[in-house]
Amino acid sequence: MEKNRPTAPLRLSLLGPLLAHRDGLPLALGPLKQRLVLAALLTRPNAPVSFAELTDAVWPDAPPRTARKNLQVYVSALRRVLDPGDPGRLDHGPGGYVLHITAAECDTLRFEELARAGDTEAHGGAPSRAARLYRQALDLWRHDPLSDLAARAGMLRAAADRLHTRRLTVYEAWAEAQLESGEPAPVADTVGEMVSRHPLRERLRAAQLTALHRVGRRSEALAVYDDCRQQLSRELGMEPGAALQRLYRSLLEEVAPARPPRTPAATRLLPPDLADFTGREREQEALGSRLAQEGGPPVLLSGPAGTGKTALAIHLAHRYAARHPDGVVLTRLRTEDGSPRPWSSVLAELARSLGCGERLPTDREEAAAVWRSWLSGRRVLLLLDDASDAGTLGPLLPPAGPAAVLVTSRSRLSWLDPAHRTELPPLSPDEALRLLGRIIGPDRVAVDRPAALRIAAATGLLPFALRAAGNRLSVLRHMPLGPYADRLEDPGQALDELASGGHGVRARLRDAWIRLPSPARTALRGLSTLPDPSFALPEAARALGVGHRDARRAVEHLIDTGVLAPPPPPEVTAHSATDEETTRYALPWLTLLFAREQQAGQAAERPC
Repeated sequence: MEKNRPTAPLRLSLLGPLLAHRDGLPLALGPLKQRLVLAALLTRPNAPVSFAELTDAVWPDAPPRTARKNLQVYVSALRRVLDPGDPGRLDHGPGGYVLHITAAECDTLRFEELARAGDTEAHGGAPSRAARLYRQALDLWRHDPLSDLAARAGMLRAAADRLHTRRLTVYEAWAEAQLESGEPAPVADTVGEMVSRHPLRERLRAAQLTALHRVGRRSEALAVYDDCRQQLSRELGMEPGAALQRLYRSLLEEVAPARPPRTPAATRLLPPDLADFTGREREQEALGSRLAQEGGPPVLLSGPAGTGKTALAIHLAHRYAARHPDGVVLTRLRTEDGSPRPWSSVLAELARSLGCGERLPTDREEAAAVWRSWLSGRRVLLLLDDASDAGTLGPLLPPAGPAAVLVTSRSRLSWLDPAHRTELPPLSPDEALRLLGRIIGPDRVAVDRPAALRIAAATGLLPFALRAAGNRLSVLRHMPLGPYADRLEDPGQALDELASGGHGVRARLRDAWIRLPSPARTALRGLSTLPDPSFALPEAARALGVGHRDARRAVEHLIDTGVLAPPPPPEVTAHSATDEETTRYALPWLTLLFAREQQAGQAAERPC
């Protein structure tokens, strides 16, 4: 964000009690609830924090009726404290409030910046420089993150836990760089404290064994391995991993490796990227940034059928594969008939793909513990496609650390917490025209741009449906775009026109329909009787034949399952209020047409 900043530097610190300074002088951050608001904003710098999240952070039990107004007062006061010359420092957007800060102004961002620089040096074969950068990052820690506030809000506790986990991975990277540089003493002197907090962390134990052996404390190194083996057996019912066992054998032979051994990089197992992948620049930037946040939560990409979630995930995986030298793998979480795959089947596939030689127990929690232990410290990217339930997804998620995971789902997976969430909307009209031009030729689009826009609109701006239309037009090369747009705009012909070229839009919609819960299908049948895709709650209540409260629940259920997009949030002001009576929702056009077919079929089956 390009804004004019005051000359006096701002410094915000979360790695300890929440503190703020300008020009070296402390800033008064106000009462407790105002500091909680600032802390919540700082857990997600330069990204929106919603009103609901802020409310939960400040009033975790029972927010007052004046919560919105109170938050506005706190935000206004924080703007004056943090940057009186620039109210845009803390601004409001569609997703909530955003606090704009740089790495020079916030210790957690500076910590991450130094850690990434250390990673770059380590991967470039410069362990001494990497160790110095990692050490600078670790030295920023004054105490536990947000030690004065974290216990008061779940959001802050989760952020503190993520920071602790990130610190652990940076410490492990520092220890390995120190050992590779031939300087084991600092590791031997400090590693015990970290091990006491994370006794089952095998990567950390490997660094401890190597450091103690290198400084001549061989008997302590052997005792450390025995202690680790006993704790793993007692708490997880498993033996140390193959890498730690090899290290132990090398100690017995009086040979310590230069660095704890790592398994070779796994093969990249991805479908090919689409040669004509188009658009999504904003989503690519946001998702790429979130996947690069080591130690961050899973990244969830959700949206209705046909929006291109899997295609975007595969495109990102190819684009950022170099960040994950230990493996990039996509696995489907559903079978061909749409039912969820058993967690054991998916986990076994992932383990084989990435070269994990550990034996996976039959117990779900024990298998998850073995898997996460093996993933610890490995830079892999998991693409978990088409998730639906916690039973399958839960055991697959990696521990906080260098491993990253991108989950795609038609529903919003409200139970997945924490998570970085991105809702994939339809293409913009310009993106849709670019994609259509790549399929049928840009000259053909340019000849009749208005008709091309009508075709894009009639497909709901969905990439899958637009490809079906483009393939159909590629066959009908003689047909002008205008008459084909007429066909697509006819509700009775649209789905038939989009059923050719191997891209069955009706089949895709039928698959999505079957997977919906029965109440959602009932609601869609009722809403399909409305004359227009756009509706408000009173119209929904009449179409469904229920009261206002039940209509609201039905609509919110459709939002949860990914059928309906939530309406854009209104701009929050001191005098605004959300009017449920006038808020407009919109059914996707092709979904509406399919729901009308289902409603008509059900009506035809009823006895006269």
